Amino acid sequence: MGIQTAFAGQSSPLVDDRSKQGIFRVARRAFVEPSVLEREQREIFEKCWLYLGHESEVAKPGDFLTRSVAGRKIIFTRNKEGKVGAFFNTCPHRGAMVCREKQGAANLFRCFYHSWAFDLDGKLINRPGNECYSEEANANGEHDLVAPRLENYRGLYFINLDRNAPDLPSYLGKTREFIDLVMDQSETGMEVVGGTQEYGFRANWKLLAENSVDGYHGQPTHVTYFDYVMSTNGNIGDNVVKISTPHDLGQGHAVVEYGAPWGRPIAKAVPAWGAKGEAEAESLRAGLEARFGKERAERIAYTNRNMVIFPNFVINDIMAITLRTFEPVGPGQMRVSAWTLAPKGEAPESRQRRLYNFLEFLGPGGFATPDDCEALALCQEGYANMAEAGWNDISKGLNREQPTIEDEVQMRAFWREWSRRIEGERA
Repeated sequence: MGIQTAFAGQSSPLVDDRSKQGIFRVARRAFVEPSVLEREQREIFEKCWLYLGHESEVAKPGDFLTRSVAGRKIIFTRNKEGKVGAFFNTCPHRGAMVCREKQGAANLFRCFYHSWAFDLDGKLINRPGNECYSEEANANGEHDLVAPRLENYRGLYFINLDRNAPDLPSYLGKTREFIDLVMDQSETGMEVVGGTQEYGFRANWKLLAENSVDGYHGQPTHVTYFDYVMSTNGNIGDNVVKISTPHDLGQGHAVVEYGAPWGRPIAKAVPAWGAKGEAEAESLRAGLEARFGKERAERIAYTNRNMVIFPNFVINDIMAITLRTFEPVGPGQMRVSAWTLAPKGEAPESRQRRLYNFLEFLGPGGFATPDDCEALALCQEGYANMAEAGWNDISKGLNREQPTIEDEVQMRAFWREWSRRIEGERA
């Protein structure tokens, strides 16, 4: 029997896991109480690896961009020797941000307030009245920019605020298999295309973590898109893989892998693309098969993946590739950032289809995102009734021998890790 666990200071649990009885529930208090968010900030966002950006976003020496990660202001940059770095965007003198631009290219960062200047490695290189400061402080680097831990896997850069956390490969664990299926789509590397899309809406951040791997909501919520795909693509052919598999990847990570009727610019054409589109897809599949063999090539080309890397990084490898992060700005509100990822040097026609697919479904104004935002905002509004109706049910497919993506294995994976970190180890 699963053990109900209680949030510190509370008499009742937030996660009710009685798996042997077919019951898995989450208390709606977890989505609305400020004390829960405060604990999440300490136990999750200050201890987990959090996505910062892709190497292509700082492609050249001197390139930089500024981001918010877990409420921290971060500079993401590449130095003159080509090394990628990250620094807290705050001057060691009085705390002012040393970089006020969203992105650009620079030789140094200069604080607006007192004109302290730092190189692209975060080292203090100049300041007015330098002779008035301790030589020992200068020698020890006490006036340099402070850097978080920074590691990368396949060009995806993450930071960690916990100096004692396990390394990034250990943290990613089994997700690396699925990251590789994305990054192996190009021999020459992948790149972010078109900059950052940013939006926010009124819902708790964990609802988007659930939603990102929730196959159950697809048909009812996005029925307009599926009707559109079927009507525009005509006969979808026989290259829709018959797979519908959720994976608990451990440590709160989860992925769903499945076939679908839409085209994939990597190597799966649909009739609407015509003979030229099919020829391009065949050429891409042949290249994949030469590199990886037939089985892996077909998996890359034909199967779709939606993955959550705990706590708040999503990779959607579907009709286009989306990278997405989201962070809470309050118990009932989040801020979302999203990017589209593509193979470097892909054919102009494939790139055009990819970007169209991204905007059509995944972008803030596409078929899917407004639907999801509305659905999650309605959940958040419904939690006003939590005193009388206090639980979310996440038990679909519990203990079924062969669950599908319409079951909720993947959400339970997230919640078990969340509970372990927030409510403590289970007996």
